[in-house]
Amino acid sequence: QVQLVESGGGLVQAGGSLRLSCEASGRTFSNYGMGWFRQAPGKERVFVASISKSAFTAYSDSVKGRFTISRDNAKNTVYLQMNSLKPEDTAIYYCARSIGSGVTIAASSFNYWGQGTQVTVSS
Repeated sequence: QVQLVESGGGLVQAGGSLRLSCEASGRTFSNYGMGWFRQAPGKERVFVASISKSAFTAYSDSVKGRFTISRDNAKNTVYLQMNSLKPEDTAIYYCARSIGSGVTIAASSFNYWGQGTQVTVSS
């Protein structure tokens, strides 16, 4: 079984920063790609960032240059550093583990999901 637990969400003003963490249980964390998705009220869940087994990364255009995804295999943890936050970044952020080891951006390619952490950015 795999369990993902997100933390680090909160309330910040526009222009501020947050770092989200996702700690994963499981036997072979280092073999899988990981991703972050977000969902605002009344909206679809959308891709934010992903990182492959080999640390190749992908970002949505809306966060590119502001967010950085990274992983620490020794800690079974993936991070999302969020800088220059905007009100439109407000959402519940979900951590996910992919089925494979690559840098997929499709939600259907992720088979384990955390419960989410709320990020609210005020203007």
